[in-house]
Amino acid sequence: MIEALQYGFMRNALAAGVLVSIACGIIGTYVVINRIVFLSGGIAHTAYGGIGLGYLLGINPVIGAIAFSLISALGMGIVHRRTKERSDTIIGIMWAVGMALGIIFLDLSPGYKADLMSYLFGSILAVASSDLIIMFILNIIIVTIVVLFYRELQAISFDETFAFVVNVPVDRLYLLLIAMVALTVVMTMRIVGLIMVIALLTIPPAIAGLFVKDMKRMMLFSSLLSILFTFIGLMLSYFLNLTSGATIILVAGISYFISFFIRKITST
Repeated sequence: MIEALQYGFMRNALAAGVLVSIACGIIGTYVVINRIVFLSGGIAHTAYGGIGLGYLLGINPVIGAIAFSLISALGMGIVHRRTKERSDTIIGIMWAVGMALGIIFLDLSPGYKADLMSYLFGSILAVASSDLIIMFILNIIIVTIVVLFYRELQAISFDETFAFVVNVPVDRLYLLLIAMVALTVVMTMRIVGLIMVIALLTIPPAIAGLFVKDMKRMMLFSSLLSILFTFIGLMLSYFLNLTSGATIILVAGISYFISFFIRKITST
């Protein structure tokens, strides 16, 4: 382990893992409690359109993904709030269109896209210092918003009707939550890729939810679990020469099934 940390790219990878884990632990808790996993998956895949747009415009693909993800997330959020009966169909269409636009933008952009696959399947070992700065800024934004609106977000997560009665701006807060999901997705895509981002966003909170019910504790437990999974997965991928993103998710998935059975046994 000490040998691995001698390399700068490994230290960057661990720093990225910690930053992403904090965001996933916090926002993933809201995703699981509000049961918007499918919506979050749609946001994750439409982010590919932003990556393609970034290449087309000659800017950092992460910046393009942030802009595209926020716009698509707000669009999906509005659709989900106003057309609940068919929202899954419409979100599915937006999901597909976002991916298709990303491919078309990439076709139209000049040059060779050497790191394109890293956005789909993750490349935590290729995280640069500039990526860490973006992740840090996004983390600050997410944590600040959650601290400022914690009670309101808690109210709409557990009892939306009561929140509406006491004049909490439910729709605006819901869209704010969806926007934070989009920012978290953009952070996470460099770690495990857009294909598996939803797993890291939901598995740690799902495990935490098996053992704790208080939202603050669930967020803390989720973040710590995410850090642990990232660290173990990263070390395993380094020593066994495996793909880092897939290894992290596999560690998290196995941990969930173990936790589920432990919970079942202890509750009987």
